[in-house]
Amino acid sequence: MNDPIREAVYEALRAATGGSVALSDDTRIMGELGLTSVAVLDFVLEIEDRLDIAIPLDRVAGVETIGDLVAKVSEIKREG
Repeated sequence: MNDPIREAVYEALRAATGGSVALSDDTRIMGELGLTSVAVLDFVLEIEDRLDIAIPLDRVAGVETIGDLVAKVSEIKREG
């Protein structure tokens, strides 16, 4: 991966899942990863720390897949 945003998202998700789940851009964050809402908040905070951005929760409300999340975080970072 050459995309630092994609790498940060994948690394944060690997940490949140303990590396036990195969990840792809099509992986559904809530359905397939088995994360609690607290775990989702934790990995969002991790992404914010890694990329030095703030991710408003209302901006990620419609995010379903890892690919959606990467796109949304990229958008937020560009606006930054």
